[in-house]
Amino acid sequence: MARQLVSYIAPGAPATRRPAVGDEPFLRPEIGFTVRWYHEALGIDFGARWHTDPAYRRDALTAMGRELKRRFPGLNIGWVADPDHPLDLLTGAFGGCVVAAIYGVPIVYSRDNWPDTAHQCLSDEEVDRLEPPDLDTNPFFLGVMDQVEWIARECERVEGYLNWQGVLNNAFRIRGEEIFADLAQEPRRARHLFACIAATMTEGMRRLYARQRRSGVAVRHCTVSNCLVNMVSPRIYAGLLFPFDQRLAETFGLIGIHNCAWKADAYLGDYARAKNVAYIDMGLDSNLARAKRLFPDARRALMYTPMDVAAKPLETIRADLERIAAEYAACDVVFADIESGTSDERIRAVATMCDEISREVCRARGLSAFG
Repeated sequence: MARQLVSYIAPGAPATRRPAVGDEPFLRPEIGFTVRWYHEALGIDFGARWHTDPAYRRDALTAMGRELKRRFPGLNIGWVADPDHPLDLLTGAFGGCVVAAIYGVPIVYSRDNWPDTAHQCLSDEEVDRLEPPDLDTNPFFLGVMDQVEWIARECERVEGYLNWQGVLNNAFRIRGEEIFADLAQEPRRARHLFACIAATMTEGMRRLYARQRRSGVAVRHCTVSNCLVNMVSPRIYAGLLFPFDQRLAETFGLIGIHNCAWKADAYLGDYARAKNVAYIDMGLDSNLARAKRLFPDARRALMYTPMDVAAKPLETIRADLERIAAEYAACDVVFADIESGTSDERIRAVATMCDEISREVCRARGLSAFG
């Protein structure tokens, strides 16, 4: 059983995590593009049908995989081994809206962007009497599982992952900005909402994983997206949010923690208390050396912003990558959300830098180029 997770950006999907293979490069680039990039390149409509019709999604993924192979031969972008027979038809469905949609928040679709949720937030009274939805009768979840059954019939194996987000991310979609007032003024209400969300995430993952297991696909990890955790104090995270991340880690055996590209230093000590951390990412301003000390066994990842990929001089990017290799590797460098304004040549140059630096650093240290 793999004890590390790596970043995984499927075509048309936000970044998630998947088990490490074991021969990952010392400095491993994971490159991904926005939905708009694919829309502009291929004219694909990423509206409701892309998310609700797996046959349509399969055809779109075939075209997307072919485009990646054509433009970036030799680079493993999107993990598309055979574009004509895509294996993962699940990752990316409904973006980060799955849990909110289970709770009845409408999804707003876009032809050239990931889906979002409508600004229909629960009131104080609705949160106070909230209970986790019954997934046996929940229309949205049943629709998701109908797609899973279609994938099982067509492909036999149900590969891929839904993006379950994290308790705070989901709470923000369900409660809106009031969740931050709750944390300060009504922590009992916030804790109740978090408990409902965590229960739904857990039960939804269990049911999906059980169906995947029957198809021959064993998923034994969970990932949480803590994109908004820097909007709360470390004290609030430790008291009101960390217990749910820890519970998910204990329930599923391995956990990946996503922090976006911001400075994660204030939360690293609490994350290090969690059991079974198999992946953690953060931004370039973080104390990378400290993170490596705190998470020696996890696969670490650096979220390198698409703005920096597009705008920084290549020599500055190389200096950043050399620092990452020296202080933080073995690790992934995640180049996510790249837009069409960034040239293919620049993307290839960045990937080449990662390979060159991996080999240089490992040769100097007498290590394998694989981490």
